[in-house]
Amino acid sequence: MSLRDDQLATLKAAGKDFDYYNIANLDGIDHLPYSLKVLVENLVRNIDGANITDEHVKTLLDWDPNAEPSHEIQFTPSRVIMQDFTGVPCIVDLATMRDAVKDLGGDPEVINPQVQSDMVIDHSVQIDKYGIADAVQQNMDIEYQRNGERYQFLRWGQQAFKNFRVVPPGTGIIHQVNIEYLAKVVMSKAEANGNTLAYLDSCVGTDSHTTTENGLGVLGWGVGGIEAEAAMLGQPISMLVPRVVGFKLTGSIPEGVTATDVVLTITDMLRKHGVVGKFVEFYGEGIASVPLANRATIGNMGPEFGSTCGIFPIDNVTLDYLRLTGRSEEQVALVEAYAKANKLWGDASDPDYVEPQYSEYEELDLGTVVPSIAGPKRPQDRILLSEAKSMFEKTAPAYETEKTVKDPVAVSTDFRGDFDIENGDVAIASITSCTNTSNPSVMIAAGLIARNAHAKGLKPKPWVKTSLAPGSQVVADYLKAAGLQDDLDALGYQLVGFGCATCIGNSGPLLPEISEAINANDLTVTAVLSGNRNFEGRISQDVKMNYLASPPLVIAYALAGTMDFDFETQPLGTDADGNDVYLKDIWPTNAEVAAMVDGSVSREMFLKDYASVFDGDHRWKGLDVPEGELFAWNDKSTYVRKQTFFDGMKATPDPVADIHGARVLALLGDSVTTDHISPAGAFKASSPAGKYLTERGVEPKNFNSYGSRRGNHEIMVRGTFGNIRLRNQLLASVGEEVTPGGFTYDFLAKKPTTIFEASRDYIDNKVPLVVLAGKEYGTGSSRDWAAKGTVMLGVKAVITESFERIHRSNLIGMGVLPLQFPAGESYESLGLNGTETYDIAGVEKLNEGVTPKTVHVTATHEDGSKTEFDAVVRIDTPGEADYYRNGGILQYVLRNLMK
Repeated sequence: MSLRDDQLATLKAAGKDFDYYNIANLDGIDHLPYSLKVLVENLVRNIDGANITDEHVKTLLDWDPNAEPSHEIQFTPSRVIMQDFTGVPCIVDLATMRDAVKDLGGDPEVINPQVQSDMVIDHSVQIDKYGIADAVQQNMDIEYQRNGERYQFLRWGQQAFKNFRVVPPGTGIIHQVNIEYLAKVVMSKAEANGNTLAYLDSCVGTDSHTTTENGLGVLGWGVGGIEAEAAMLGQPISMLVPRVVGFKLTGSIPEGVTATDVVLTITDMLRKHGVVGKFVEFYGEGIASVPLANRATIGNMGPEFGSTCGIFPIDNVTLDYLRLTGRSEEQVALVEAYAKANKLWGDASDPDYVEPQYSEYEELDLGTVVPSIAGPKRPQDRILLSEAKSMFEKTAPAYETEKTVKDPVAVSTDFRGDFDIENGDVAIASITSCTNTSNPSVMIAAGLIARNAHAKGLKPKPWVKTSLAPGSQVVADYLKAAGLQDDLDALGYQLVGFGCATCIGNSGPLLPEISEAINANDLTVTAVLSGNRNFEGRISQDVKMNYLASPPLVIAYALAGTMDFDFETQPLGTDADGNDVYLKDIWPTNAEVAAMVDGSVSREMFLKDYASVFDGDHRWKGLDVPEGELFAWNDKSTYVRKQTFFDGMKATPDPVADIHGARVLALLGDSVTTDHISPAGAFKASSPAGKYLTERGVEPKNFNSYGSRRGNHEIMVRGTFGNIRLRNQLLASVGEEVTPGGFTYDFLAKKPTTIFEASRDYIDNKVPLVVLAGKEYGTGSSRDWAAKGTVMLGVKAVITESFERIHRSNLIGMGVLPLQFPAGESYESLGLNGTETYDIAGVEKLNEGVTPKTVHVTATHEDGSKTEFDAVVRIDTPGEADYYRNGGILQYVLRNLMK
């Protein structure tokens, strides 16, 4: 008998009996953090005697808060969730795997998601039309014109694969749809013996902001599309038991402060504390007064503060939110009964409550939070609103060049009339993104600011592109019910779509006249968005500086029209009587916001909007959908192409080999993000991807974005490392000008060229490639193409000072070796500049079932001298070693399924 058999018990909830795995009586459970209790239940339920044993559970129960992570466990998520940018390649890979299974003589039907897998199409709507009454309809029409091929493919997947559902375009943002509908908190399923098993909901997603669900007590985080595919196919995720940071919240939010200000403060604190690779868990009596929407806002920003998760336990706040969002009373009763039976109930005022032990501690008195924004290029760079003007003035000169015109530039437009624009002007002010649109308090606050501004005759400046892209249809319902949408419309904040929009880089084009003035005069204009990501080059090709702010502050900046503005001392305009109007004059009180939320947001809205969530509108239903177990690939498609990863794949992998004579493709600095590596946003006709499409008869106006073409590896590999803000220092090492973007030096052709063209030359000549970089390599979204593109460029190893968690894992998942310089060393300290050739010895030990702690790197300089060092191998678990030996995680899974 295993622990799994011993702990099977019966739970009564809502008049029904459920089987469940009781962890409440296990020795050591009381003092574990909530998040680790979730992992205990997950392990007990999935014990199989091989991958997961009684010993793994015992190790977790004996968790030492002070120990460094060293114990490997296998986490088996209950669900997988995807958005369409990252999800399309997953389904392309599954469809390609079906072809590969057939080629190897197997049954293609073995390739199916083994757990519930949902895709929410939310990343494809672009803000082409704005400031007009039917902007949302026009943008959706354009969306279907651009993405028809992808959507047909996804409709095929919906009927071809079991356990796979698609939430059609125009419904909402993945993370908001997840917390409002898809997440169960406690799941149940029918068993072979006729009983029903209750078990904890846990969910990984192909978007890093999957952590939004942590606000509901659902453990999960963003993984690469590669890991997600493996989880869909029933593979557990290998992980080390983490350190857990306990974060105590006390006090209450003061007047004039929003949930966004709180989350930017927490992000700032935790970045300074250092939580990469750790769990963060919120606890204490203070959390009982934190609304679920605020919890979700905080959980959402986990990737920005760098932790794996940022979770709250289950309590009465959780139950109230489940009721509000339309979950059944039976489901709410099951969640309560299960949480209390398994010591997962997080009410710190309960007499039986035992405070968990944590590895590290942080505390925030919410009463000390002040209004803040973040920028101009990282979410953790918090700026007090009171210091925003002076900080802008200090920062802006770094974005100016000798070509930058300092005087105002005259612009004449049909849409917005004539005006002058200058450095610092706000070109985009967008209410968008899962971080804030899932939170009624900040959305209603924005609506009230709009009402008050409208009443006083204030308008956004004519050069500001204004947009409202809510995260679910419920937001549109309650803004309308509150009568606030009319006021938002009056300020140019008409609905433009339901999706990520500006935050993912789909801000759409600025007015041509504005764009031309910016670029002709090299102006430093800004964007303000209520999102979570503001990396360089992400929001718009025309905008150099990006700031994160709460929805009401987004409108305030639209009214001001410039970042060079002090809300304390400068008026936003004048009213009808000529009196100056300041921000404080139109800012609603906390009580006004709370009363409006209570009177406008109802359970009935959620029930209505989610009643037919998978059906889609007439556009979705009218798509022409192919049928059959194998997808009929179209060689002429520029959106969806059969992947090449399985071409020539054998049933048994070849041994891994040491790397000889490698050249450096890119020499990069610190904090290179997955936005720098993975193609995203728009691209030009002169780029390798643009040339590829032009050669196939696609006009630049129909290029769409990289994200929308993620199902076509030919486009994606051409855009890898192509971000306009990337600076490859290899060019400087050979005496060339460092041209921003995807450029390098080809040592075979002895000339500067694009990274893609150089990679083809190296591949044709069988020369392996390496990338050298600094600290925090791969920060940012869980982008599978950052790893897929890297391997398709012929890169065999990436050597850095440190990695962010997801990208390191993804590199291994694609068969790329992640290595770190010896502690305290860098390529600069070792005297390396990328002109050397590299030999990496010791990799072959992996063939013996051993993962070496280090491998020996020899860098041979052009004069024949050598620099040698031992690089740390960042293959952290035995499971990762299996993936690397197989050439990647998908090859490993496919071979196992074939067995």
